[in-house]
Amino acid sequence: MKKFQSGTFISQGGYKSFQPTLLNRHWVIDDMEVISLLSKADRFLGRLDMYSEYVDIDLFTQMHIAKEATQSSKIEGTQTKVEEAFLSKSEISVEKRDDWEEVQNYITAMKEAVEMLHALPFSTRLIKQAHKVLLRGVRGDQKQPGEFRKSQNWIGGATLHDAVFIPPVHYEVDALMSDLEKFANNEEDHLPDLIKIALIHYQFETIHPFLDGNGRTGRLLITLYLVSKDVLKRPILYLSDFFERHRSLYYDNLMRVRSHGDINQWLKYFLTGVIETSKKGVQTLDSIIQMKETIENQMVTLGKRSTDARLVVAHMYKKPIVSAKELVKMTGKSSQTVYNLLADLERLQIIKEITGAQRYKLYMFESYINCFK
Repeated sequence: MKKFQSGTFISQGGYKSFQPTLLNRHWVIDDMEVISLLSKADRFLGRLDMYSEYVDIDLFTQMHIAKEATQSSKIEGTQTKVEEAFLSKSEISVEKRDDWEEVQNYITAMKEAVEMLHALPFSTRLIKQAHKVLLRGVRGDQKQPGEFRKSQNWIGGATLHDAVFIPPVHYEVDALMSDLEKFANNEEDHLPDLIKIALIHYQFETIHPFLDGNGRTGRLLITLYLVSKDVLKRPILYLSDFFERHRSLYYDNLMRVRSHGDINQWLKYFLTGVIETSKKGVQTLDSIIQMKETIENQMVTLGKRSTDARLVVAHMYKKPIVSAKELVKMTGKSSQTVYNLLADLERLQIIKEITGAQRYKLYMFESYINCFK
């Protein structure tokens, strides 16, 4: 890939758009550092995937998706915290509701797209549907959600004339995205899946096929592709946290491919992200296993009430912020019984009341949320 030609800047009168080289062709990896990082990334990703066999990963998938949603949206400027993703709209301050709704859409888009993979391949149809959900009822919902753009867009700057980067003209988008889909599903050229999704993500962000929401959609595609190719059994690898922490490098490396054809540097950055994120994922799951064991030992001290306490805690693995009213409905117990249980769990420092109010109290599974921070 040392001789990689990324594309051509084409004059459109008052500005130059970028026409990327097609993806669906023969590729040769000729950088030993990339090959070494690929081997390491495969190894660590395999360990993370293995963990999903030994723990009840479905319990924790909700938190993984919530963290990815908040971090991916944070790159775009939203400020929702991971714990706030589990609050209802009425519990969010008015000035933060737009951010909160974008995070909720990301969570919904991920879940629905993973379900769609049972019936659909990784495809432009899947991408459009995910995008449609991402922009439903939020900022950008007037910008053709679920449809490829019919006009020119740009990245950075106030206008086309001072833009940092101008993607290809709109009438090239359909052909470029069709090529991306063919590349994603091409089984004849045996390119490793992690290299393929690194290239797909770069190409998607370069095409910028939608008028809005390209960043969030492009990051969501990474997990969807790995699940579609059975590299991951569950959607538990999320690179948005890595991209957000190294945001300037993320944008610089993408841009360097376009300006200098330096695809190897982008691959090194991407694979380093997979390695680091996989390591953190394993550490997170390991800390959850240890925490579960500690909590189980603590709940034994509650005697007869331990059975109901386990029911409450099991529910909070899926929804780590709850109200007493919600738990009354879930457990079928009286309000007094539930309040006594919550008091016990607070005393054991398993949960924490977060409102400080006399009524409508909310309880957070703090130790669990902290595992993901």
